[in-house]
Amino acid sequence: MHLFWFLIVGVVAGWLAGLLIKGEGFGLLGDMLIGIIGAYIGGYLFGVLGLSVHGMLGNIIMATAGASALLLVVRLLKRI
Repeated sequence: MHLFWFLIVGVVAGWLAGLLIKGEGFGLLGDMLIGIIGAYIGGYLFGVLGLSVHGMLGNIIMATAGASALLLVVRLLKRI
């Protein structure tokens, strides 16, 4: 059941990051992949900043922040 919620958070975070960063859509699997990678990035960034999250909403916020950072870096690299 934990894997199911992890994937749901990944999909939601990837979708929200796509809305925030205003780019082309990546589809369900792309959003899930971006959200999952973003969750790891967000967890790292929040840890470095000394922030902690609790609950599903906190995890979605953290993963969305990480996925948004990932999309910004990808967009910058595409311009080079």
